[in-house]
Amino acid sequence: MQCFGPVPLTHAKLPIMKTNTTNKVRIGAGEWRSRIVQFPDADGLRPTPDRVRATVFNWLGQSLVGKVCLDAFAGSGALGFEAASRGADHVFMCETNALALKALRENTTLLQASRCQVVAKDVLVWLKNSPTVFDVVFCDPPFNAGLIEPFLTAIAKHLAPTGVVYLESGILYKNLPIICENYEVLKSSKAGAVHFGLLRLKATG
Repeated sequence: MQCFGPVPLTHAKLPIMKTNTTNKVRIGAGEWRSRIVQFPDADGLRPTPDRVRATVFNWLGQSLVGKVCLDAFAGSGALGFEAASRGADHVFMCETNALALKALRENTTLLQASRCQVVAKDVLVWLKNSPTVFDVVFCDPPFNAGLIEPFLTAIAKHLAPTGVVYLESGILYKNLPIICENYEVLKSSKAGAVHFGLLRLKATG
């Protein structure tokens, strides 16, 4: 069994956006297949690569019809928009960086993505007051930002009985760490420096 870690315990904010470059990702399937999502350039803002996204949505079964999703550290919104394109009922996209938020809102308008809700709050703060239960959660924080451990703890009470967490990290190792003791890894893989997996809470009782 594999899991993600170790992670530092200090928070790190997403680096300030650079305004002189625009990056693009292409939605892979669904309603908005081949549509382009643009986002500002920033050190540390790295959307999930196309190849990885294709693998993840293969794991999830391609269609997300009827699902409620959370893109916890939305950044470019690549994962959240992909989920909505594949039929998710509602996608919450949490982000705090002002320029990233601006791009998320612009892309939501361009795609007429009525099922996407951009949340301008730190996801850990927002979860404390949210009653929402999620079927699919995407957790792709800035590498080495110390956000994986607190997020996995916070999201546990918001997962549906069959809910899963997609986790992306720069570090992967085989010894099951404390931060994942309540989770089991359903799938895991690696693409370059990116390690990623699909987790669910362990059954209790």
